Amino acid sequence: MSEKPRTPLTTVDTIIEISSGGIVLVERKNPPHGWALPGGFVDYGESLEIAAVREAKEETCLDITLVEQFYTYSDPQRDPRHHTASTVYLAIADGVPQGDDDAQDAKVFIENELPSPIVFDHSKILADYFRFKKTGKRPKP
Repeated sequence: MSEKPRTPLTTVDTIIEISSGGIVLVERKNPPHGWALPGGFVDYGESLEIAAVREAKEETCLDITLVEQFYTYSDPQRDPRHHTASTVYLAIADGVPQGDDDAQDAKVFIENELPSPIVFDHSKILADYFRFKKTGKRPKP
């Protein structure tokens, strides 16, 4: 009997820019513990865009508007639990985030005051995002 092929799990993450300034990060309830971009697994039958909006709402209680797809991160080591490929979106929102679902907290941060620890590869994603905001240059494979 041949082994069933394995494929990476599909995820989404969203960099939510708040109209009053800053971006939203969530403090995770579950391991790995730390701060992360709002996001999660794409459900079967769900588009990446719908998953990004759903996950953001579940974790931050914010209604977001997707602005654009930023980049897809797929390093097999990006998540210590599984091999995942995450498409990252840029979005905007108004209001004050509140942690919900599997986020114990959600707060707004600015670039030079980010919390610690930031889990997964989200420090790299955030560095790429802040570089993009300053230079217009997207990450390269």
